[in-house]
Amino acid sequence: MKTLLKRALPILATGVVLTQQLWSAGADDPLRATLIMDKFEVLDNSEKSREWEGSFYVGYDLDKLYVYSQGAATSEGLEWSQNEFVYSRAIAPFWDIQAGIAYDKNADASKTWAELAIAGLAPYFFETRAALLLNSDGNVGLRLEAEYEALLTQKLILTPSLEADFYTKEDPELRIGSGLSNIEAGLRLRYEFVREFAPYIGVTWEKTFGTTRDYNPVDETSFLVGVRFWF
Repeated sequence: MKTLLKRALPILATGVVLTQQLWSAGADDPLRATLIMDKFEVLDNSEKSREWEGSFYVGYDLDKLYVYSQGAATSEGLEWSQNEFVYSRAIAPFWDIQAGIAYDKNADASKTWAELAIAGLAPYFFETRAALLLNSDGNVGLRLEAEYEALLTQKLILTPSLEADFYTKEDPELRIGSGLSNIEAGLRLRYEFVREFAPYIGVTWEKTFGTTRDYNPVDETSFLVGVRFWF
């Protein structure tokens, strides 16, 4: 943990300095803050899971501070969550490099990671993000996300998505194994009454692999209903 803190503290210090720079930027590049809740939904699986995925940022065109959060809860409490605090710097049109810390938690344990990520718009307008993680146990993780928005009409939007996680070591406390840990694919259809508010329906498929499947056997398809909003 001491080693991880030594790695994380310079990142946090950099974030503080950058925040000060953000607030002192000129009027031609105004400070903006936005909360986007991409997924806020209920699944029809056996646990009736309530899941969320969202982000908040504050900053300017080139420099921003982001908070990402996603997870799931049931009537018995939190099932799992992944949370990130990163500084984001634009390095090319539609592409950002990000650095910070991540915090994972389930019902039994929690872990903190140092994180380096890249996020942006890939060819054919796929929104992508790849995050490389390192914790004090020497475990290295890779989390990949991709999403595409197909405009069926100006208000009706179909969104396929794909997520996959990989790790170099097993972690029984977090119930993850080495290698490919899990894949989740989704398809959501939303209707934007206004741009800031859109209810949706959809279907999601999730499967765990390898040792992760021994800790947490999942291979299920679930229908869902939810709402997307931002302000």
